Amino acid sequence: MNDEALSELASMLEAKLGEAVVRTDIAYGELTIVVVRERIVDVMKTLRADPQHRFECLIDICGVDYPERTRRFDVVYHLLSPRRNLRLRVKVETDETSPVPSITGVFPAANWFEREAFDLLGIMFSGHPDLRRILTDYGFEGHPLRRDFPTTGFVEVRYDDDLKKVVYEPVKLTQEYRSFDYLSPWEGPHYELEGDKKSE
Repeated sequence: MNDEALSELASMLEAKLGEAVVRTDIAYGELTIVVVRERIVDVMKTLRADPQHRFECLIDICGVDYPERTRRFDVVYHLLSPRRNLRLRVKVETDETSPVPSITGVFPAANWFEREAFDLLGIMFSGHPDLRRILTDYGFEGHPLRRDFPTTGFVEVRYDDDLKKVVYEPVKLTQEYRSFDYLSPWEGPHYELEGDKKSE
């Protein structure tokens, strides 16, 4: 759709959804509506039942982390109207402690998507039938897709031959205190290591 048609669609949706819409954005040939977090279930019901557009297919739910914001998370819903061949992106903003109402009652497929967002980003969903981790290991601490989560994680897993079982240990970075010279691999390092000097 061109931007003019998307602007017309945005106006129609704003009229139908009223104060639930915070703002609309058109970028890269797609329409995004940002809605009030507490109204997301009503918005989804309206979009699905709307006889003119019928956004009946939930494609995806994902989370985006902006640690510098007060409401650091965006929960992004991608909807499709197969009858009209229309796509719509719906966003809500939330923080680490404020749950987003679950839309599993409107779109049952949201179950796994919401669990992924909870597991990987720590976004809470109120009213979810089974909100527990889905991708990380048992006893995993933290949420690995948060931008403040260390890339190495907190624990590492290995099989211990002596104990004959899998053990969890704190991450040990053996190269953490080494110095690296990335300027030229052919010339060698421009510093001396202990033991480089020959004994006199």
